Amino acid sequence: MAENDTAQRILVVVAHPDDCDFGCAGSTARWTSEGREVSYCIVTDGDAGGSDRSATRAEVAQLRRREQTAAAAVVGVSDIAFLGYPDGKVQVSIELRRDISRVIRQRKPERVVTQSPERNYGRIFGSHPDHLAAGEAALCAVYPDARNPFAHMELLDVEGLEPHTVEEVYLTAMAQGDTIVDITDTVDRKLEALRCHASQYDDWDALAERIRGWARLNAEQNGLAEGRSAESFLRVPTG
Repeated sequence: MAENDTAQRILVVVAHPDDCDFGCAGSTARWTSEGREVSYCIVTDGDAGGSDRSATRAEVAQLRRREQTAAAAVVGVSDIAFLGYPDGKVQVSIELRRDISRVIRQRKPERVVTQSPERNYGRIFGSHPDHLAAGEAALCAVYPDARNPFAHMELLDVEGLEPHTVEEVYLTAMAQGDTIVDITDTVDRKLEALRCHASQYDDWDALAERIRGWARLNAEQNGLAEGRSAESFLRVPTG
């Protein structure tokens, strides 16, 4: 369990709408219920997702923004930065590093939660190439970009955004985590948030059972009592 967890401002950076709900919505619901501020930064609009071939990609992007906004509200989040990068084409570009750095300087989080930049061969669905790229770009934005006044100088010189140092990063979808958050009291809100992404799933009952199973397994593997649920992260000190 996280010891002395005092972070009050948290920024979640992910590749697609619904990634934050799979990765940490239970923790987010707990954090917001404790009075902490959580913001989202979504790199793409998920326009390559779903299976409806009759919808234009622009229509899908608009739908997925609406779904993510509704899902965020379920877990107490209203501040969302949509970066609008093309789904399925995310790269660790200077532009993406700059854009995430901008959000970090604006929100000034003490903690950034993002996706693992390392492929997890035991759970390959968590290692979409966009996830890996978003995680790597977010880490580059945390260190060194957001804290360096001479990185992306337009952020300071043109936009007036002072450098900001993030104290820690929580990585999701790691093969081995070292920090867990007990979400027993908020796992239902996690599922309610996921259900907002109706365009993406056609077998909700199977998905819900799978999510509950993962949460119970995380708890069991980390020594929580039987019947508890948890989300797991690798904590990276970055301050």
